[in-house]
Amino acid sequence: MEEYESNKKKLFSCAMKGEWNNVIKLYKDDRNLHKARITRSGQTALHIAVSDGKENEVKQMLQVMSQKDQPELVRALRTQNHRGNTALHLAASMGNATICRIIASVEATLVDVRNDDGETPLFLAALHGRKQAFLCLHSIRNPNITPTTPPVYVNCRRKNGDTILHCAINGDYFDLAFQIIHLYEDLATRVNEEGLSPLHLLASKPSAFKSGSRLGRIETIIYHCIYVEKLKAENPAHEHQTRPISVTDSDSHDCPDNYNILWNVFSLIRKVVTAARKPDAESDAEDPRTGGSPVDGGRPNPLFPVNYATCCNLIRFFYLVLMTVLGKGSEQLRNIYRKKETHTWSVQIVKELLQRAAFYEYLDNGGEPQEDEGFHRTTSFQDLSVKPGSTKVKENEEIPKICTKGTPILVAARTAVNKETMEKIVELLAIDKEDEQLPKRRETPILVAAKNGVMEIIKKIVELFPVAIQDMNEEKKNIVLLAVEHRQPHVFEFLMEKNIYRESLFHQVDKDGNSALHLAATLGDYKPWLIPGEALQMQWEHKWYKFVKEAMPPDFFGRYNNKNETSDAVFTKTHKNLTKSAAEWLNKTSESCSVVAALIATVAFATAATVPGGVKQDSGQDSGHPILEDEPEFQVFAIASLVALGFSITAMVMFLSILTSRFQEQDFNKNLPRKLLVGLTSLFMSIASMLVSFCAGHFFVLKDELHYLALPIYVATCLPVTLFVLGQFPLYFDLLWATSTHVPQRSYRPT
Repeated sequence: MEEYESNKKKLFSCAMKGEWNNVIKLYKDDRNLHKARITRSGQTALHIAVSDGKENEVKQMLQVMSQKDQPELVRALRTQNHRGNTALHLAASMGNATICRIIASVEATLVDVRNDDGETPLFLAALHGRKQAFLCLHSIRNPNITPTTPPVYVNCRRKNGDTILHCAINGDYFDLAFQIIHLYEDLATRVNEEGLSPLHLLASKPSAFKSGSRLGRIETIIYHCIYVEKLKAENPAHEHQTRPISVTDSDSHDCPDNYNILWNVFSLIRKVVTAARKPDAESDAEDPRTGGSPVDGGRPNPLFPVNYATCCNLIRFFYLVLMTVLGKGSEQLRNIYRKKETHTWSVQIVKELLQRAAFYEYLDNGGEPQEDEGFHRTTSFQDLSVKPGSTKVKENEEIPKICTKGTPILVAARTAVNKETMEKIVELLAIDKEDEQLPKRRETPILVAAKNGVMEIIKKIVELFPVAIQDMNEEKKNIVLLAVEHRQPHVFEFLMEKNIYRESLFHQVDKDGNSALHLAATLGDYKPWLIPGEALQMQWEHKWYKFVKEAMPPDFFGRYNNKNETSDAVFTKTHKNLTKSAAEWLNKTSESCSVVAALIATVAFATAATVPGGVKQDSGQDSGHPILEDEPEFQVFAIASLVALGFSITAMVMFLSILTSRFQEQDFNKNLPRKLLVGLTSLFMSIASMLVSFCAGHFFVLKDELHYLALPIYVATCLPVTLFVLGQFPLYFDLLWATSTHVPQRSYRPT
């Protein structure tokens, strides 16, 4: 025992110092060290070697361990640290596909070993977005997959019910999620304990779609010029079983980005040359217009030239060359590229998920995580041979696994097919409904997408499942009510175009009797509009209410909810504090700007009354005329000073009219914003005119000897005032935009 402890200390010291030859020697001398935990976290020497990415050393250690007997080697590889992670867990989470293949090739069932959180190595690879490691582990665990032998689902879920597809989508690893959908098709309809399917997760991520991202003008131009290749299903068995082990086979590498870009350029050159030498009709490649098989069995489409694919490849080639010259652009260009890539791939994921959906709305609300004995199917309406509520299933149909953990009412809730069955079970069990609540009914993906404004999901669901547009949540809110409540103008405009559903959608009220007009009049705790200032927020709230009101039937204008409140009363009640703060904001802004306008008016009046150079004093007809009246600079001075005086007085009048306003709710729609817009415009014009008149009048002092210094001096003199104006321009442009926009624009978080 003393010798064993001494060897453990030596093993720990050698592993920490990176003396792996001594580690391998100790492994040869003492087989008990193969499973020895040498760190406080319970890691073995193999764990440390894997964490350091020592691929050759790991291979040698396994060779030493396999010299005794195979069962002993498997037991050593199953040794777990204090968190339950084996060496294969660490290799999968790091994304080292080479080490994964070395270890998993010893025993394929190592891929199914779970840690304390119920996570397998395959699950950790998906959780951290390690695509190469994931494909490697999948190919080892599923060596011969055929339509009659589905893949192993036992390692695809953890304790909280999340599947590998849930984790890939949660982490925005859409390239990996695409491969998972093709390899594990049944996961497309699986839900976790919270009742969330992969489509629910996508619908709750508006930043993953173009409709939920904001781009500037220049960013938009660059965005449309970027080419992103669509995802394609890979063959992991061919890639990871026939390819020899390479030390560079890893998701993480130390190569610079430009290396990958150059490699892509050379690969693209080869593709372009190949495409140019072989007609598209004979090509086995996918049709670039459809992303699938060649159109009409390979026959050219008359709408496109025969060399259409070649032209696309040439455009992509020049784009990659440009990105190579720019180092794939600056950080901003890389961010735009990642956005375009995410937006393109997320739409692909949505299409794949919906194509595999047997029915749009699923009955399973989530349950306990599946154990090692297998992964079972989720029942949907179309899977039942009779109406919902019956226990009869199709012939040779596997009955879904039912979780029997929990109290009787919870078990009944999980097993009930519909509400009537649930109520009957409650009645038979004589359980008070108030004692144990029924499981909450989850919103369908189209309702989640409506709340977040994800138009890509809404359009695709309506296209494939038109009946989904009638979905409602527990509060009896349909897609129209949710879009109005969460201020999603694009969704609301899309629904307005659906005339066939307009009668049924727009006449809906929730469980509290609120129509869409009531919800549009209700101000929530959040500020959804992309506009600064309480006054502009109030303006857009009023515009949104008016916009929804125009789309509603006339009989809803005076409709009362369950609290006997009309929509106008709700608007006044919920916007009371915002109206008060908006009035205070306008008062402060008007007071500050009116002081500046008064100062400019005073200076402009004094300047207009003072003539540069004086007037003629002779007794002729020209007596009293300015001496410099024939100079062009004098004419500029006279006009500019008059313009400054006129605009400054106009600005003062506008700001004073704001200060004396009543600040009623309807005043924030047009009256007050227009006064503020006219006042700010007049103020800026007066400031510019005052600067012009000053420079023109002062030029007579410098034009004889220092005329070449006049321009730099005037620029330096006007700089502080210019900075003040530029600081106020954002407010001016926001006000101009808010006043001229008919429909308010939804605010999104930066992406």
